[in-house]
Amino acid sequence: MKAMITVLDPEMAHGELVDDDFRYLLGVASHYGPDYWGSKRYSTSIGPMWALRWGKWRISTSGGAALMGFGHAAIGPGPGASRDLYSDGRFRFGLSLRLDGGRKTSNEGVTAGLPEVRSTLRGRLYGAYTLAPEWHLSGALGQDLAGRGGGLVGNLDLSHSLYRDSRSELLAGISLGGGDARYMDSYFGVPEGSVAATRLGRSYRAKAGLREFSLNAGYTYAFSPHWLGFASAGYSRLLGPALSSPIIEQSQGYSLGLSIGYRN
Repeated sequence: MKAMITVLDPEMAHGELVDDDFRYLLGVASHYGPDYWGSKRYSTSIGPMWALRWGKWRISTSGGAALMGFGHAAIGPGPGASRDLYSDGRFRFGLSLRLDGGRKTSNEGVTAGLPEVRSTLRGRLYGAYTLAPEWHLSGALGQDLAGRGGGLVGNLDLSHSLYRDSRSELLAGISLGGGDARYMDSYFGVPEGSVAATRLGRSYRAKAGLREFSLNAGYTYAFSPHWLGFASAGYSRLLGPALSSPIIEQSQGYSLGLSIGYRN
């Protein structure tokens, strides 16, 4: 599931953030979902979650910045290091850097016989716009800066606040994701002459296009000004060049997430 940007009004704040404040969040997050897009295999992962903010600079793992910012102004466009270049309370955009883990291959399952997609550094341009008090539109473009086959990837997200009070919020959203030909072929292509092409009976060259459509829901609850929890659920369906790939075992998937953190 994709992390959604949390945008809350000042009435929910536990205290306003000052530009030179140093803020942090430490916690743990778990995730259950497909091993890879189109895979029938599901697995559970659990690991540390954290976020740091100092002035206009932010760095965080997935989900950390949004949880740290709950009850304040929105903090962070996602995992990695970021900085807003412009913000007027309704519209903002900025730049970020993040590590992309790529894709490991195995001797079995959907990635058997496919080349590894190496990890890389991805630069991202992000933006967010408040359409109405309960509606928020956001998007990002991320480019592989190291030339390791990651290409260009993008996403567009629309979220709606279904319920909120001084301690909690329920968000729902829809999202579209896709990439250029290099990105799509790295993750969904089957090179001619590869072990995977022999196993599947054909090769496949993926073109630029959409990757997936997803529906997401997330619930945040503040146990206190310092302790917060987050639960999420998501459904996704592959589209376009991704869906046409012979490595796809199923077109739909779902995910669940749960996290808890302490902020100063």
